[in-house]
Amino acid sequence: MTRVVLASASQGRLGVLRQAGIDPEVVVSDVDEDALLASLDPDLPPEAVVAKLANAKALSVAAQLPEALTADCVVIGCDSMLYLDGTLRGKPGSAEAARAQWMSMAGASGHLLTGHALLRLAGGVITHTEVDTGSTKVHFGQPTEAEIARYVDSGEPLYVAGAFTLDGLGGWFVDSIEGDPSNVIGISLPLVHRLVRRAGLAISDLWRG
Repeated sequence: MTRVVLASASQGRLGVLRQAGIDPEVVVSDVDEDALLASLDPDLPPEAVVAKLANAKALSVAAQLPEALTADCVVIGCDSMLYLDGTLRGKPGSAEAARAQWMSMAGASGHLLTGHALLRLAGGVITHTEVDTGSTKVHFGQPTEAEIARYVDSGEPLYVAGAFTLDGLGGWFVDSIEGDPSNVIGISLPLVHRLVRRAGLAISDLWRG
């Protein structure tokens, strides 16, 4: 049976996969995202930036898997960032940064970009690699300063891409989206489906049970 390995600590991504019938092994990568970002060409398109981060995470995890998994598995790496006003926005990391980000996001629209890398491993080696990026347009509402302060105090926006969630408290402040909602949560089911098929597998082969 082909196993699935999720190269991410994201509970949102894990939840999306589990609800869609896949129960992956979770192995968190040791990629230094800040160092990798600093090493990239500043003129690289935003879609390529998140794709490179996703691929680095998948490769990092594939290199540390035990033989029992590398005999027959698929490794999925993802990285999400919000592209708004010509800049990529990742995890704010602090309350001050999250508050400032939300003040600029309120009433605006941006694209939540999620890079996806899928590695097919068989017999201990990578036999197939697919990399692509999903994009979903997000229209933000206009929360009051008090609502933003309360949201930041909850801690939720500090460590998530773009300082918001669709499936948490941040969902109250998203007016609408154009595109795939699972991509906003962090892993696009339609895109993963396409990558799995390109790797010569059927998505149903990866369902548990």
